[in-house]
Amino acid sequence: MRINLKAYAWVLAILMGGGIAGGAARLAAAPAFYGQDRNDDYTRNKYYREGLRDGREDRAHNRDHYRKRHFKRDEDQRAYESGYQYGHEHGEQR
Repeated sequence: MRINLKAYAWVLAILMGGGIAGGAARLAAAPAFYGQDRNDDYTRNKYYREGLRDGREDRAHNRDHYRKRHFKRDEDQRAYESGYQYGHEHGEQR
């Protein structure tokens, strides 16, 4: 009894093509996804820059959120925390 290998080869080729196309689509969508989530364009905000500076300093001294700053406005607090997280994760890069 012979097995028809051509049919299996076609099925394998179709599955691999779908996997490659799906991976490429996910890779293409990744920058758009991360761009929306990262920093909400706080980069010009003075509280973001302050958080960035504190985060980098804490990373350099191997500390975890050494300064606990609180701001009156929620938007300022979010900007500071966003800058702090980026500075603590990435250090002196930018």
